[in-house]
Amino acid sequence: MKRLIFLFIIGFTFLNVWGQDVAGDWNGILKVQNIQLRLVFHIRKTESGYSATMDSPDQQANGTPVTSVSYENAVLKLAVAHANIEYEGILGADGNITGTFRQMGHSFPLNLSQQIVEKEPLIRPQEPLKPYPYYEEEVAFEHGEDGVNTITLAGTLTLPQKDGVFPAVVLISGSGAHDRNEEIMGHKPFLVLSDYLTRNGIAVLRFDDRGTAASTGDFQTATGYDFSKDVEAGVRYLQTRKEINKKKIGLIGHSEGGCIASMVAARNKDVAFIVLLAGTGLRGDQILLLQQDLIAKVSGISETNRNQSMNINEGLFKRVLQATDTKQLKADLTDYLKQVVQTIPDVAYKEMYNDNFIATSVNGMTSPWMQYFIKYDPALALEKVKCPVLAINGEKDLQVPAKVNLDAIKAALTKGGNKRVTTKELQRLNHLFQECNTGLPTEYANIEQTFSPVALNEILTWMKENIF
Repeated sequence: MKRLIFLFIIGFTFLNVWGQDVAGDWNGILKVQNIQLRLVFHIRKTESGYSATMDSPDQQANGTPVTSVSYENAVLKLAVAHANIEYEGILGADGNITGTFRQMGHSFPLNLSQQIVEKEPLIRPQEPLKPYPYYEEEVAFEHGEDGVNTITLAGTLTLPQKDGVFPAVVLISGSGAHDRNEEIMGHKPFLVLSDYLTRNGIAVLRFDDRGTAASTGDFQTATGYDFSKDVEAGVRYLQTRKEINKKKIGLIGHSEGGCIASMVAARNKDVAFIVLLAGTGLRGDQILLLQQDLIAKVSGISETNRNQSMNINEGLFKRVLQATDTKQLKADLTDYLKQVVQTIPDVAYKEMYNDNFIATSVNGMTSPWMQYFIKYDPALALEKVKCPVLAINGEKDLQVPAKVNLDAIKAALTKGGNKRVTTKELQRLNHLFQECNTGLPTEYANIEQTFSPVALNEILTWMKENIF
């Protein structure tokens, strides 16, 4: 549940430089509430002027078309219409551009340089420093995707010692393309979790999502089911290692990774246990509606506007739930959003819903992953899970609300006859299991802590008491 949309913005100073060409690659760091996002504009000269694309490497969003580019009298103007992004800057005598990035009524400074721009160093005291007091190995394992295409998944295996036989876990990341450390907002939660568990006698396999970092495969067309097959390949790989106790291989899944863990455990009896970290117990559309409303409420959005958004999204999800054909679904969603626009009284909000924005929204809503997620009910898999289960959520989690999801997880497991179930709500922790104030995603990067020691201890204590 980490597929979030961020707002960007800026302010500028004037310096005039005449006659310089602006073609090239322009790099900048956008700072939004202490979150640092790299942006790169690739500007090219054309017969009629300029064209450009935009990269946001930290959000794995590259090659976004810039819909308009103008450069006159040292003033550069860029616009990405479907995202309501505008940039205006002045090319100075030092060869850099000073400008402002705007999106949806917000503005932030953004200066651009043709040199690579480095982020300011972040303080992350929990990240381990080498040399580690355990054995670490770069690994790769393959599996045939539905017997057709072979995918190679690259990862890291850590063992308490090079020799010996150890219990093991496979770490499963949440939604979005993640590397083996599940890096997000400058944090590496899986690196911290892996280090903690390995120092305490447990082998850990963590790997890059398909199509991400060093792993092959197509991430964009994959669904939760496809990711579950990747995890099963990881379990099979561990079974080939002489250092692994084959009867004590478990899964730890974060957010959507919790859904995937229960999918795998429901059909694979080789899974000895699962740990659900902010795992979901409700169907995808219900999760998204709760998430959107809670984040808006804590952000100070009025009840009227929240209800309006809720009604719009319920209409979108209803059509996805009923759809059997993607082409028809795209047409239905486009018509629906165009009708919605006509009912919006707020002019600024209404302008946001232009044709480009609607087309982008529809494409996102009809992607294979989104359709699968909206329709997927984790209770159906949880009812079939017979191994021990630990489910923990943060009390301030706004993305996967704790109580309603823990109750749903426990109810589904109990319905299936599983009596080896532990659920716990951890106070003051957010979706990433950081100690926090509000739980808003905008806090994640500001917090130095990557993974609460309380949560780490809960996981290890449960594993020692129930598995080992």
